[in-house]
Amino acid sequence: MIMHNPDSYPSFVQKLTVPLQACGIDILQINVGYICNLECKHCHVEAGPQRTEIMSKQVMEQCLHILQSHSIPTIDITGGAPEMHADLPWFLQECAGLNRRLLVRTNAVILLEKQYEGFIDLYARHNVEVIVSLPHLDAKVTGRQRGEGVFPRVIEALGRLNERGYGQAGSGLVLNLVHNPNGAYLPGSQASLEDQYRKILRERYGVSFNQLFCLTNMPIGRFLQYLRNTGNYADYMNALVGAFNPLALEKAMCRKTVSVAWDGTLSDCDFNQVLGLAIDHGAPDRVSAFDFDKLSRREIVTGNHCYGCTAGAGSSCQGSVLASS
Repeated sequence: MIMHNPDSYPSFVQKLTVPLQACGIDILQINVGYICNLECKHCHVEAGPQRTEIMSKQVMEQCLHILQSHSIPTIDITGGAPEMHADLPWFLQECAGLNRRLLVRTNAVILLEKQYEGFIDLYARHNVEVIVSLPHLDAKVTGRQRGEGVFPRVIEALGRLNERGYGQAGSGLVLNLVHNPNGAYLPGSQASLEDQYRKILRERYGVSFNQLFCLTNMPIGRFLQYLRNTGNYADYMNALVGAFNPLALEKAMCRKTVSVAWDGTLSDCDFNQVLGLAIDHGAPDRVSAFDFDKLSRREIVTGNHCYGCTAGAGSSCQGSVLASS
């Protein structure tokens, strides 16, 4: 299944000398639903308070069965705001019992709400790695992307996580941040931005963290709407195409990841999931039919949005895939 290109630049499939193949499963990424307390302008899943899609407990149990049956080393839980799923505490406890690397991606501001503030202790108790979106160090820039007043609330939440031990040397509690550009351009050097984030957050706010991940904005969802509304779509796609890096393609996240949607659909990545691109080419596309061997060597479904993961130093849910200076 290939998304064909109606524009002037070469379609992504033309960049492939052979079909893109999976080479194992190191990450099971589980999107528990699209409901969120925020409505960020860059959100590729277009999450928000009005979304109703949410993973059933049956699908969660199917995910647990897969993890119990196969030694997939990383469990990556995302949304929406995962904390808004009523069964997340139970699911975290079950996942933690498997002794895998367990990640949760959060907008952080939800951890300040009385209904959800207990998640900080819950995460610490289960040794969950917490990944927080902080697009920019400038409060106004972050506010334009994520909502007015969000920046100081994120800083407050990071402070609370630090108080619990997250991001502190020797605690074993990992706190990572995510940067993504505010406009129609590629992120800078991850290493340089991490140094900048570390210095400014420490000096201005007394906040510490472990790593910074730089993500390229994908030309889908609300960011695609922004590109079209501002007349930047063609320029942005040309920038991505011009920065295509075969080395980043070799290390693409999808080659070792399976993404589980809220409804149990399997995709090669979270981006394909929200585009309705299920796993194809003979491999199972439902969590209920999970086949580790077939999925480990499947052909990956690609489209022109894949330029977003293969530009420059590459982009994945855990930041740049290639070292940058």
